[in-house]
Amino acid sequence: MPVTESLITLERLKESHLEGITALYREPVVVRQTLQMPFLSPDIWRKRLASDDERVMQLVALHQGAVVGNITLEQFSRIRRSHAGSFGMGVAREWQGKGVGSKLLAAALDIADNWMNLRRVELTVYADNEAAIGLYRKFGFETEGLLRDYGFRDGQWVDVLSMARLRRMPG
Repeated sequence: MPVTESLITLERLKESHLEGITALYREPVVVRQTLQMPFLSPDIWRKRLASDDERVMQLVALHQGAVVGNITLEQFSRIRRSHAGSFGMGVAREWQGKGVGSKLLAAALDIADNWMNLRRVELTVYADNEAAIGLYRKFGFETEGLLRDYGFRDGQWVDVLSMARLRRMPG
């Protein structure tokens, strides 16, 4: 475990984190790797927080009370897809490569496996985001396909990888 990872605490996203989460996704290097629009307001995050859906778990990584990362895990609501969910995450530029993403992902997968009973967790990641792809592989995610021209970023169409992790069932 990187030394800085031990300095990070995780909490469920709450009202007091709204300014920090807004600032996190205003960082160009962070928003660039997501499907979020730049310059989202705290009110948009407040509306997302107001959702009282138990199928959505939003966590923040904190360093000395400041938001340095977040992950949102969502179980699919369709009955025939309720065994699956997906997540999105972001880590502040200065904290990337220091174990914050690993800590967030480990917590989300623990919830997926032991509380939501998810068999499948899936994600999309920009095909050029090698650091994130490496992190996901470390946690057992496998590439299932390439989705061409999936998103629009920096004035260009970009490809994403579709990745998933299937939880092994006992027996």
